[in-house]
Amino acid sequence: MDFIEDLKWRNLFKDCTDEIGLKKEIAEKGSLTAYCGFDPTADSLHIGHLQQIMLLKRYQEAGHRPIALCGGATGMIGDPRPTTERKLLTMEDVKHNVECIKGQLSRFLDFDNGRSLLLNNNDWLGEIDLLTFLREYGKYFNVAYMLNKDTISSRLQSGISYTEFTYTILQAIDWLKLYENYDCQLQIGGSDQWGNLTSGTELIRKIKGESKVFGVTSPLITKSDGSKFGKSEGKNIWLDKEKTSPYLFYQFWLNVSDADVIPFLKRLTLIDKDEIIKLEESVNTEPHLRKAQKALAKNLTVLVHGKDEFDNALKITETLFKGNIKELSVKQIKDGLSDAKAISIKEGTNLVEGLILIGACKSKRESRELINNNSIAINGEKTKDLDFILDKTVAIDSELIVIKKGKKHWFVVNFE
Repeated sequence: MDFIEDLKWRNLFKDCTDEIGLKKEIAEKGSLTAYCGFDPTADSLHIGHLQQIMLLKRYQEAGHRPIALCGGATGMIGDPRPTTERKLLTMEDVKHNVECIKGQLSRFLDFDNGRSLLLNNNDWLGEIDLLTFLREYGKYFNVAYMLNKDTISSRLQSGISYTEFTYTILQAIDWLKLYENYDCQLQIGGSDQWGNLTSGTELIRKIKGESKVFGVTSPLITKSDGSKFGKSEGKNIWLDKEKTSPYLFYQFWLNVSDADVIPFLKRLTLIDKDEIIKLEESVNTEPHLRKAQKALAKNLTVLVHGKDEFDNALKITETLFKGNIKELSVKQIKDGLSDAKAISIKEGTNLVEGLILIGACKSKRESRELINNNSIAINGEKTKDLDFILDKTVAIDSELIVIKKGKKHWFVVNFE
Protein backbone atom coordinates (compact mmCIF):
# COMPACT_ATOMS: atom_id res chain seq x y z
CA MET A 1 0.00 0.00 0.00
CA ASP A 2 1.50 3.36 -1.01
CA PHE A 3 1.59 6.37 1.30
CA ILE A 4 -1.55 8.13 0.03
CA GLU A 5 -3.57 4.92 0.05
CA ASP A 6 -2.45 4.25 3.63
CA LEU A 7 -3.65 7.73 4.61
CA LYS A 8 -7.02 6.97 3.02
CA TRP A 9 -7.28 3.65 4.87
CA ARG A 10 -6.65 5.49 8.11
CA ASN A 11 -9.28 8.14 7.23
CA LEU A 12 -6.61 10.83 7.10
CA PHE A 13 -7.16 12.01 3.54
CA LYS A 14 -10.38 13.95 2.89
CA ASP A 15 -10.06 16.72 0.30
CA CYS A 16 -7.18 17.52 -2.01
CA THR A 17 -6.80 20.44 -4.38
CA ASP A 18 -5.27 18.10 -7.00
CA GLU A 19 -4.89 14.46 -5.96
CA ILE A 20 -3.69 13.25 -9.36
CA GLY A 21 -1.11 16.01 -9.55
CA LEU A 22 0.05 15.32 -5.98
CA LYS A 23 0.61 11.62 -6.69
CA LYS A 24 2.46 12.48 -9.89
CA GLU A 25 4.68 15.02 -8.13
CA ILE A 26 5.57 12.51 -5.40
CA ALA A 27 6.34 9.86 -8.02
CA GLU A 28 8.59 12.23 -9.96
CA LYS A 29 10.40 13.95 -7.08
CA GLY A 30 10.35 11.15 -4.52
CA SER A 31 9.73 13.54 -1.65
CA LEU A 32 8.07 16.88 -0.95
CA THR A 33 8.20 19.51 1.76
CA ALA A 34 4.92 19.68 3.68
CA TYR A 35 3.81 22.08 6.40
CA CYS A 36 1.17 22.42 9.07
CA GLY A 37 0.59 25.44 11.28
CA PHE A 38 -0.04 25.55 15.03
CA ASP A 39 -1.30 28.80 16.51
CA PRO A 40 -0.08 29.43 20.08
CA THR A 41 -3.47 30.12 21.68
CA ALA A 42 -2.26 28.38 24.87
CA ASP A 43 1.09 27.39 26.37
CA SER A 44 0.49 23.75 25.49
CA LEU A 45 -0.94 21.75 22.63
CA HIS A 46 -3.68 19.25 23.48
CA ILE A 47 -4.76 15.92 22.01
CA GLY A 48 -6.97 17.73 19.51
CA HIS A 49 -3.66 18.67 17.79
CA LEU A 50 -2.34 15.10 17.77
CA GLN A 51 -3.78 14.15 14.39
CA GLN A 52 -1.92 16.92 12.56
CA ILE A 53 1.27 16.37 14.58
CA MET A 54 1.17 12.68 13.74
CA LEU A 55 0.47 13.47 10.09
CA LEU A 56 3.68 15.49 9.94
CA LYS A 57 5.45 12.55 11.57
CA ARG A 58 3.93 10.17 8.98
CA TYR A 59 5.18 12.37 6.16
CA GLN A 60 8.66 12.33 7.70
CA GLU A 61 8.58 8.54 8.12
CA ALA A 62 7.62 8.30 4.41
CA GLY A 63 10.70 10.30 3.41
CA HIS A 64 9.18 13.78 3.08
CA ARG A 65 10.39 16.91 4.88
CA PRO A 66 7.86 18.37 7.34
CA ILE A 67 7.69 21.96 8.52
CA ALA A 68 6.00 22.65 11.83
CA LEU A 69 5.02 26.31 11.74
CA CYS A 70 4.34 28.16 14.99
CA GLY A 71 1.96 31.04 14.49
CA GLY A 72 3.80 33.75 16.39
CA ALA A 73 2.05 36.34 14.18
CA THR A 74 -1.24 34.66 13.29
CA GLY A 75 -1.64 33.79 16.98
CA MET A 76 -1.96 37.54 17.56
CA ILE A 77 -5.00 37.55 15.26
CA GLY A 78 -6.77 34.21 15.79
CA ASP A 79 -8.31 31.83 13.27
CA PRO A 80 -12.05 32.70 13.14
CA ARG A 81 -14.15 30.40 15.31
CA PRO A 82 -17.65 29.38 14.14
CA THR A 83 -19.37 31.52 16.78
CA THR A 84 -17.57 34.44 18.39
CA GLU A 85 -14.40 36.51 18.23
CA ARG A 86 -11.32 35.20 19.97
CA LYS A 87 -9.83 37.09 22.87
CA LEU A 88 -6.66 38.79 21.65
CA LEU A 89 -3.48 37.65 23.38
CA THR A 90 -0.64 39.95 24.40
CA MET A 91 2.66 39.78 22.55
CA GLU A 92 4.32 38.48 25.74
CA ASP A 93 1.77 35.65 26.05
CA VAL A 94 2.19 34.68 22.41
CA LYS A 95 5.99 34.61 22.68
CA HIS A 96 5.79 32.44 25.80
CA ASN A 97 3.29 30.07 24.17
CA VAL A 98 5.43 29.75 21.03
CA GLU A 99 8.46 28.65 23.06
CA CYS A 100 6.38 26.07 24.94
CA ILE A 101 4.88 24.67 21.74
CA LYS A 102 8.27 24.49 20.04
CA GLY A 103 9.48 22.27 22.86
CA GLN A 104 6.51 19.95 22.49
CA LEU A 105 6.76 19.63 18.70
CA SER A 106 10.45 18.75 18.98
CA ARG A 107 9.46 15.54 20.78
CA PHE A 108 7.67 14.23 17.71
CA LEU A 109 9.81 15.25 14.74
CA ASP A 110 13.47 14.65 13.93
CA PHE A 111 15.09 18.04 13.30
CA ASP A 112 18.64 16.71 12.83
CA ASN A 113 20.38 17.70 9.60
CA GLY A 114 17.36 19.61 8.31
CA ARG A 115 15.15 16.52 8.14
CA SER A 116 12.35 18.76 9.42
CA LEU A 117 12.04 22.44 10.21
CA LEU A 118 10.52 24.36 13.09
CA LEU A 119 9.64 27.92 12.05
CA ASN A 120 7.78 30.97 13.37
CA ASN A 121 5.67 33.02 10.95
CA ASN A 122 6.35 36.19 12.93
CA ASP A 123 9.76 36.16 11.24
CA TRP A 124 8.13 37.37 8.00
CA LEU A 125 4.61 38.52 8.85
CA GLY A 126 5.98 40.72 11.63
CA GLU A 127 8.04 42.62 9.05
CA ILE A 128 5.13 43.51 6.73
CA ASP A 129 3.78 47.06 7.09
CA LEU A 130 0.16 47.94 6.35
CA LEU A 131 0.68 49.43 2.88
CA THR A 132 2.77 46.44 1.79
CA PHE A 133 0.07 44.08 3.09
CA LEU A 134 -2.63 45.91 1.11
CA ARG A 135 -0.67 46.50 -2.10
CA GLU A 136 1.38 43.31 -2.39
CA TYR A 137 -1.11 40.76 -1.05
CA GLY A 138 -4.55 42.21 -0.36
CA LYS A 139 -5.10 43.11 -4.02
CA TYR A 140 -5.12 39.42 -4.93
CA PHE A 141 -8.13 38.61 -2.73
CA ASN A 142 -11.61 39.28 -4.08
CA VAL A 143 -14.03 40.13 -1.26
CA ALA A 144 -16.83 38.06 -2.78
CA TYR A 145 -14.45 35.08 -2.96
CA MET A 146 -13.56 35.49 0.72
CA LEU A 147 -17.19 35.84 1.81
CA ASN A 148 -17.92 32.40 0.35
CA LYS A 149 -15.42 30.69 2.62
CA ASP A 150 -17.12 28.71 5.39
CA THR A 151 -15.04 30.23 8.19
CA ILE A 152 -16.19 33.70 7.15
CA SER A 153 -19.72 33.05 5.83
CA SER A 154 -20.67 31.25 9.06
CA ARG A 155 -19.88 34.43 10.99
CA LEU A 156 -21.70 36.97 8.83
CA GLN A 157 -24.85 36.85 10.96
CA SER A 158 -23.13 37.01 14.33
CA GLY A 159 -20.51 39.40 13.04
CA ILE A 160 -16.80 39.13 12.21
CA SER A 161 -14.16 41.81 12.70
CA TYR A 162 -11.87 42.93 9.91
CA THR A 163 -9.03 41.56 12.04
CA GLU A 164 -10.28 37.96 11.84
CA PHE A 165 -11.52 38.52 8.28
CA THR A 166 -7.88 38.95 7.18
CA TYR A 167 -6.65 35.74 8.85
CA THR A 168 -6.98 33.68 5.66
CA ILE A 169 -4.77 36.21 3.82
CA LEU A 170 -2.07 35.94 6.47
CA GLN A 171 -2.09 32.14 6.25
CA ALA A 172 -1.86 32.36 2.46
CA ILE A 173 1.21 34.61 2.83
CA ASP A 174 2.71 31.96 5.11
CA TRP A 175 2.51 29.34 2.40
CA LEU A 176 3.84 31.74 -0.23
CA LYS A 177 6.91 32.48 1.93
CA LEU A 178 7.47 28.79 2.68
CA TYR A 179 7.15 27.99 -1.03
CA GLU A 180 9.64 30.70 -1.99
CA ASN A 181 12.19 29.98 0.73
CA TYR A 182 11.83 26.25 1.40
CA ASP A 183 10.21 24.83 -1.76
CA CYS A 184 7.17 23.87 0.35
CA GLN A 185 4.62 22.44 -2.09
CA LEU A 186 2.15 20.90 0.35
CA GLN A 187 0.01 22.21 3.20
CA ILE A 188 -2.00 19.88 5.43
CA GLY A 189 -4.73 20.67 7.93
CA GLY A 190 -8.07 19.65 9.35
CA SER A 191 -11.14 19.83 7.17
CA ASP A 192 -12.06 23.14 8.81
CA GLN A 193 -8.90 24.60 7.22
CA TRP A 194 -9.97 23.98 3.61
CA GLY A 195 -10.74 27.65 2.98
CA ASN A 196 -7.33 28.72 4.26
CA LEU A 197 -5.56 26.05 2.19
CA THR A 198 -7.27 27.14 -1.03
CA SER A 199 -6.45 30.79 -0.29
CA GLY A 200 -2.80 29.78 -0.22
CA THR A 201 -2.93 27.86 -3.49
CA GLU A 202 -4.68 30.81 -5.16
CA LEU A 203 -2.16 33.38 -3.93
CA ILE A 204 0.80 31.26 -5.05
CA ARG A 205 -0.82 30.67 -8.45
CA LYS A 206 -1.49 34.39 -8.99
CA ILE A 207 1.98 35.55 -7.91
CA LYS A 208 4.12 32.65 -9.14
CA GLY A 209 2.09 31.43 -12.09
CA GLU A 210 1.25 27.74 -12.57
CA SER A 211 3.06 26.52 -9.49
CA LYS A 212 2.67 22.94 -8.34
CA VAL A 213 1.31 23.26 -4.83
CA PHE A 214 -1.24 21.02 -3.12
CA GLY A 215 -3.56 21.34 -0.15
CA VAL A 216 -4.77 18.23 1.69
CA THR A 217 -7.26 18.06 4.55
CA SER A 218 -8.08 15.28 7.00
CA PRO A 219 -11.48 14.79 8.68
CA LEU A 220 -11.86 16.27 12.12
CA ILE A 221 -11.95 13.65 14.87
CA THR A 222 -15.32 13.15 16.50
CA LYS A 223 -16.43 10.67 19.17
CA SER A 224 -19.09 8.12 18.33
CA ASP A 225 -21.40 9.32 21.12
CA GLY A 226 -21.41 12.85 19.75
CA SER A 227 -19.35 14.37 22.58
CA LYS A 228 -16.36 16.56 21.79
CA PHE A 229 -13.07 14.77 21.24
CA GLY A 230 -10.15 15.85 23.38
CA LYS A 231 -11.92 16.56 26.63
CA SER A 232 -12.52 14.55 29.81
CA GLU A 233 -15.15 15.80 32.24
CA GLY A 234 -15.19 19.04 30.25
CA LYS A 235 -11.43 19.57 30.60
CA ASN A 236 -8.84 19.53 27.81
CA ILE A 237 -6.37 16.65 27.74
CA TRP A 238 -3.07 18.53 27.35
CA LEU A 239 0.30 17.30 26.09
CA ASP A 240 2.01 19.16 28.95
CA LYS A 241 2.29 16.78 31.91
CA GLU A 242 1.97 19.68 34.34
CA LYS A 243 -1.52 20.35 32.96
CA THR A 244 -2.57 16.72 32.44
CA SER A 245 -0.55 14.12 34.32
CA PRO A 246 0.77 11.14 32.31
CA TYR A 247 -1.48 8.92 34.45
CA LEU A 248 -4.63 10.84 33.51
CA PHE A 249 -3.41 10.97 29.90
CA TYR A 250 -3.01 7.18 29.94
CA GLN A 251 -6.42 6.72 31.57
CA PHE A 252 -8.15 8.85 28.93
CA TRP A 253 -7.05 6.50 26.16
CA LEU A 254 -7.54 3.37 28.26
CA ASN A 255 -11.20 4.27 28.74
CA VAL A 256 -12.21 5.13 25.18
CA SER A 257 -15.22 3.22 23.88
CA ASP A 258 -15.04 0.13 21.67
CA ALA A 259 -16.64 2.20 18.90
CA ASP A 260 -13.85 4.81 19.03
CA VAL A 261 -10.71 2.80 19.72
CA ILE A 262 -10.00 1.47 16.21
CA PRO A 263 -10.49 4.87 14.49
CA PHE A 264 -8.16 6.40 17.08
CA LEU A 265 -5.55 3.67 16.51
CA LYS A 266 -5.68 4.28 12.76
CA ARG A 267 -5.48 8.05 12.92
CA LEU A 268 -3.27 8.76 15.93
CA THR A 269 -0.68 5.96 16.04
CA LEU A 270 1.97 4.54 13.73
CA ILE A 271 0.86 0.96 14.47
CA ASP A 272 0.78 -0.89 11.16
CA LYS A 273 -2.36 -2.03 9.36
CA ASP A 274 -2.01 -5.76 10.09
CA GLU A 275 -1.69 -5.19 13.83
CA ILE A 276 -4.67 -2.82 13.88
CA ILE A 277 -6.77 -5.42 12.05
CA LYS A 278 -5.85 -7.96 14.74
CA LEU A 279 -6.80 -5.51 17.47
CA GLU A 280 -10.10 -4.83 15.71
CA GLU A 281 -10.83 -8.56 15.77
CA SER A 282 -10.16 -8.61 19.51
CA VAL A 283 -12.67 -5.79 20.02
CA ASN A 284 -15.29 -7.91 18.28
CA THR A 285 -14.45 -11.29 19.85
CA GLU A 286 -13.05 -10.51 23.30
CA PRO A 287 -13.90 -6.88 24.15
CA HIS A 288 -13.57 -7.53 27.90
CA LEU A 289 -9.78 -7.85 27.49
CA ARG A 290 -9.59 -4.30 26.08
CA LYS A 291 -6.45 -5.15 24.09
CA ALA A 292 -7.04 -2.33 21.63
CA GLN A 293 -7.50 0.27 24.37
CA LYS A 294 -4.35 -0.91 26.14
CA ALA A 295 -2.36 -0.72 22.89
CA LEU A 296 -3.67 2.77 22.18
CA ALA A 297 -2.97 4.03 25.71
CA LYS A 298 0.55 2.58 25.76
CA ASN A 299 1.47 3.81 22.29
CA LEU A 300 0.37 7.39 22.84
CA THR A 301 1.64 7.69 26.42
CA VAL A 302 5.10 6.48 25.39
CA LEU A 303 5.04 8.78 22.37
CA VAL A 304 4.01 11.91 24.28
CA HIS A 305 5.58 11.33 27.72
CA GLY A 306 8.18 8.58 27.30
CA LYS A 307 8.57 4.98 28.49
CA ASP A 308 9.28 5.85 32.14
CA GLU A 309 6.07 7.87 32.49
CA PHE A 310 4.10 5.07 30.84
CA ASP A 311 5.57 2.55 33.30
CA ASN A 312 4.62 4.87 36.15
CA ALA A 313 1.05 5.31 34.84
CA LEU A 314 0.70 1.55 34.43
CA LYS A 315 1.96 0.94 37.98
CA ILE A 316 -0.54 3.43 39.43
CA THR A 317 -3.36 1.84 37.43
CA GLU A 318 -2.55 -1.71 38.48
CA THR A 319 -1.87 -0.78 42.11
CA LEU A 320 -5.13 1.12 42.51
CA PHE A 321 -7.01 -1.79 40.93
CA LYS A 322 -5.47 -4.21 43.44
CA GLY A 323 -5.81 -1.75 46.32
CA ASN A 324 -2.14 -1.90 47.35
CA ILE A 325 -2.00 1.81 48.15
CA LYS A 326 1.15 1.61 50.29
CA GLU A 327 3.19 0.62 47.24
CA LEU A 328 2.66 4.10 45.79
CA SER A 329 4.41 7.36 46.62
CA VAL A 330 2.43 10.42 47.70
CA LYS A 331 2.86 11.94 44.24
CA GLN A 332 1.63 8.76 42.55
CA ILE A 333 -1.39 8.70 44.84
CA LYS A 334 -2.19 12.34 44.08
CA ASP A 335 -1.90 11.65 40.34
CA GLY A 336 -3.95 8.47 40.49
CA LEU A 337 -6.65 9.89 42.75
CA SER A 338 -6.73 13.43 41.41
CA ASP A 339 -10.47 13.14 40.82
CA ALA A 340 -11.18 11.75 44.29
CA LYS A 341 -12.63 13.94 47.02
CA ALA A 342 -9.84 15.50 49.07
CA ILE A 343 -10.48 16.98 52.49
CA SER A 344 -8.51 18.14 55.52
CA ILE A 345 -9.47 17.08 59.06
CA LYS A 346 -7.96 17.48 62.50
CA GLU A 347 -5.26 15.01 63.39
CA GLY A 348 -6.49 12.47 65.92
CA THR A 349 -10.05 12.29 64.57
CA ASN A 350 -11.83 9.00 65.24
CA LEU A 351 -12.64 7.02 62.07
CA VAL A 352 -16.37 6.92 62.88
CA GLU A 353 -16.52 10.72 62.97
CA GLY A 354 -14.00 11.05 60.13
CA LEU A 355 -16.21 9.17 57.68
CA ILE A 356 -18.91 11.76 58.30
CA LEU A 357 -16.49 14.67 57.90
CA ILE A 358 -15.20 13.44 54.53
CA GLY A 359 -18.72 12.80 53.23
CA ALA A 360 -18.55 9.01 53.11
CA CYS A 361 -21.74 8.77 55.21
CA LYS A 362 -24.25 10.99 57.01
CA SER A 363 -24.45 9.62 60.56
CA LYS A 364 -22.44 7.77 63.19
CA ARG A 365 -24.83 4.85 62.93
CA GLU A 366 -24.19 4.56 59.19
CA SER A 367 -20.48 5.00 59.79
CA ARG A 368 -20.36 2.15 62.31
CA GLU A 369 -22.35 -0.08 59.93
CA LEU A 370 -19.85 0.54 57.12
CA ILE A 371 -16.93 -0.32 59.38
CA ASN A 372 -18.62 -3.42 60.87
CA ASN A 373 -19.55 -4.62 57.37
CA ASN A 374 -15.89 -4.50 56.32
CA SER A 375 -16.67 -1.79 53.73
CA ILE A 376 -13.90 0.63 54.76
CA ALA A 377 -10.23 0.31 53.80
CA ILE A 378 -7.47 2.52 55.18
CA ASN A 379 -4.47 2.80 52.85
CA GLY A 380 -5.60 -0.38 51.14
CA GLU A 381 -6.27 -2.44 54.27
CA LYS A 382 -9.77 -3.27 55.53
CA THR A 383 -10.55 -2.37 59.12
CA LYS A 384 -13.37 -3.16 61.58
CA ASP A 385 -11.82 -1.09 64.34
CA LEU A 386 -14.44 1.40 65.59
CA ASP A 387 -11.73 3.09 67.67
CA PHE A 388 -9.34 3.63 64.74
CA ILE A 389 -7.63 7.03 64.97
CA LEU A 390 -6.73 9.05 61.87
CA ASP A 391 -3.35 10.64 62.51
CA LYS A 392 0.09 11.01 60.95
CA THR A 393 1.34 7.73 62.42
CA VAL A 394 -0.85 5.86 59.92
CA ALA A 395 -0.49 8.41 57.10
CA ILE A 396 1.61 7.61 54.04
CA ASP A 397 4.87 9.58 54.36
CA SER A 398 3.15 11.26 57.34
CA GLU A 399 1.18 13.31 54.81
CA LEU A 400 -2.07 11.68 53.70
CA ILE A 401 -4.44 8.78 54.29
CA VAL A 402 -6.44 7.09 51.54
CA ILE A 403 -9.88 5.87 52.58
CA LYS A 404 -11.87 3.61 50.28
CA LYS A 405 -15.58 3.01 50.76
CA GLY A 406 -16.82 -0.10 49.00
CA LYS A 407 -15.33 -0.75 45.58
CA LYS A 408 -15.49 2.64 43.87
CA HIS A 409 -15.49 5.54 46.34
CA TRP A 410 -12.10 7.03 47.20
CA PHE A 411 -11.23 9.82 49.65
CA VAL A 412 -7.86 11.49 50.19
CA VAL A 413 -7.44 12.81 53.72
CA ASN A 414 -4.92 15.46 54.77
CA PHE A 415 -4.52 17.03 58.17
CA GLU A 416 -5.29 20.61 59.10
